[in-house]
Amino acid sequence: AADKIRLIPQDFFAELCEQIIQHLNHKIPGINTAELCQRIQTSGVDINIGDLAKVANTLSFLFSTAARNNLSTEELITSLGSGVSTLPKHAVQVIRHVWNEQGKAIAVSEDATTTATVGQFVDMKWKLGVAMSSDTCRSLKYPYVTVTLTVADPSGQITDKSFEMTIPQFKNFSRQFKEMASVLETV
Repeated sequence: AADKIRLIPQDFFAELCEQIIQHLNHKIPGINTAELCQRIQTSGVDINIGDLAKVANTLSFLFSTAARNNLSTEELITSLGSGVSTLPKHAVQVIRHVWNEQGKAIAVSEDATTTATVGQFVDMKWKLGVAMSSDTCRSLKYPYVTVTLTVADPSGQITDKSFEMTIPQFKNFSRQFKEMASVLETV
């Protein structure tokens, strides 16, 4: 991950660290690495989303471990210097600054973070479509619903999951959501 961190400009690295801290503090559901990667690539840096996700996971592990061990800023920087001597100077400076400013807030809420082992629902979009024809069938006129769920996995990576349903499947799906809503109203 240290080689990939060298590629990331300081301002983008700082933004990534801030998002990770906010995620660990439960202020945002996750880190949108796809959007951040696109912006980094637009700035002229050759990095792919997989590498950026590895960097984000590494930083998330670093910050959550430091919070779990209640490390001070100097203890964190010292441990970084002894364990990962290949980190670029700008990265160490950003980590120092972010941890100094916001590290204590994580230490308070870290016990809640460790219990969350499933992803978090962020958004849902759906659209109705009709398949008119295909190369094997001239007249389908088959309606379907495409659903896209946006979820943040436990490490904070935001991803979209899409699937299609027939109209009867969608009606069942909708009925189940209505049942959940009515149960939640009684709580």
